[in-house]
Amino acid sequence: MKTLREYSIEELNEYCEQIRQKIIQTVSKNGGHLSSNVGAVELIVAMHYVFDVKNDPFIFDVSHQAYTHKLLTDRWDRFDTLRELDGISGYTRPDESPCDYFVAGHSSTSISLAVGAAKAIALKGEQYKRVPIALIGDGSLSAGMVYEALNELGDRRYPVVILLNDNKMSISKPIGAISKFLSSAMAGGFYQRIKKTTEQILQYLPESATYMAKKFEESFKLITPGILFEELGIDYIGPIDGHDVESLIRALQSARSLKKPVIVHAQTLKGKGYEMAEGYYEKWHGVGPFDVASGEAIKQGLSKNATTMYSEALMQLAKTHDNVVGVTAAMPSGTGLTPLIQAYPNRFWDVAIAEQHAVTSMCAMAKEGFKPYITIYSTFLQRAYDQVIHDACIMNLDVVFAIDRAGIVGEDGETHQGAFDISYLSAVPHMTLMAPRDERSMHAAIHYSYLHKGPLAIRYPRGSFLESDAFESVPFEYGKAQLLQQGQSSILLLGYGAGVGKAVATAKLLAEKGIEAAIVDLRFVKPLDEPLLISLAQEYDQWYVFSDSAKIGGVGSLLMALKEKYALHVKIKTFEYEDAFITHGATHLIEKKLGISIEQLSEAILKELY
Repeated sequence: MKTLREYSIEELNEYCEQIRQKIIQTVSKNGGHLSSNVGAVELIVAMHYVFDVKNDPFIFDVSHQAYTHKLLTDRWDRFDTLRELDGISGYTRPDESPCDYFVAGHSSTSISLAVGAAKAIALKGEQYKRVPIALIGDGSLSAGMVYEALNELGDRRYPVVILLNDNKMSISKPIGAISKFLSSAMAGGFYQRIKKTTEQILQYLPESATYMAKKFEESFKLITPGILFEELGIDYIGPIDGHDVESLIRALQSARSLKKPVIVHAQTLKGKGYEMAEGYYEKWHGVGPFDVASGEAIKQGLSKNATTMYSEALMQLAKTHDNVVGVTAAMPSGTGLTPLIQAYPNRFWDVAIAEQHAVTSMCAMAKEGFKPYITIYSTFLQRAYDQVIHDACIMNLDVVFAIDRAGIVGEDGETHQGAFDISYLSAVPHMTLMAPRDERSMHAAIHYSYLHKGPLAIRYPRGSFLESDAFESVPFEYGKAQLLQQGQSSILLLGYGAGVGKAVATAKLLAEKGIEAAIVDLRFVKPLDEPLLISLAQEYDQWYVFSDSAKIGGVGSLLMALKEKYALHVKIKTFEYEDAFITHGATHLIEKKLGISIEQLSEAILKELY
């Protein structure tokens, strides 16, 4: 079998189309990241042609666009298991293949990783023998971490190649025929030769001539799109056609040979090869199963999801109060903020992949008397933990953190599961934690949040809540739980947020066995409703906790602290997640694997009773 480097350009182009069709067909069945992957096929093929994946660190930013890399590294036959339980991940994972250099699921880490790898390579005496190659999208350049890494890289001058996948718009728009000529010439090494020659000439010219030569060099750079990178000390090649394999190979070969940091700027079309996804259409970035011929989604369920409930509730609040503002970090559609940004473009913002900036900027707005709703996925809010503490909580500002995707998110796996927000937020002074259980309580929670003083975090799941709306919905009061059902046994089921639905469903199965359990919707876990819980401890001495969160630092641990504080004679068992990262796969299958499906929960309780 021929290696990639033995393919002709024509054969490489044919291979790219085979890969593209493989991705489209697989994602249409399994869901996943579509447009970014089919748009990056030629880029990754060229990377594998020029660099040695078994020697050079291949680093993918976010890595949601690395499907081609997986297909080129002995995973073609397993690719139909993409994102399935026990199948291959939608992101790079070294435990899946030695060709995957690093776990990646969050944005803007690639250049830092490349700098670190280059330092290690230099210390090992392997410099120039191994060259890190990082693939990063233009969207990831909106995060500050990238510039921290570029700042050091430009100063240290380690040999690193950065392949910039510009699939949304140019970093700087090309300026007519001259720019096109320069871009083409730079890819062929012309620009590099001019620079080197100019530097050599400058050493021997008199001062007056040196001044003119420097001005020529500066003017030459000003009409190219790479001035930002050049000023940071990083050489620039591009922009080039990111779907022209031959040009990409030539540019990457040139970049590697320079033995210094280089950015290769490639312009691509997102969704390339699948016509209805071509262009910047957010809905084709991450998709569920769909019909390839029509592009229509294959419906997975008709229930309204929690994100939509939040969006509708916040819209009502924004219509009523003109000091309500909001922000998200590159996820307007995913967080439900798109309708609000469209309706109130001066009050709701998408600040791109910049969670830290999102939090701190909203803290200043709170200081000025506005009521900010900071709407970010649980897994991405981790990136702004210092800002939550330093800028929101120390100041005790009236900001609301709307935490979407709390709990298991399914096919995206370890890097995206929303398991830790209760643990990392409950330790922070001034922070209040609350959660709705269904649509009615979501609206009630958002209504309460506007009146709340101090930082407040509201968590809710991906997808729909389990049914719990048979119970009366009452207004939220600070630190107050709601007793949903009295019991006729010693068992108390305590649910928090989406865990309430699980508690209700478990109670129904227990009732079939003749066990009438009491049910409490905690509503708040910081603070807990101490008076109610103390009184319930007199009636029910076996407590079972339902919450989609990590066990360490989670709801169970907060209840254990209450038990110790008041010497309550109760036994507490929590069904939260054990101390391990949660794999990818359909949520119901993951829960079954973890032993926390509704049937398994009722069986676990029955086993303890009999």
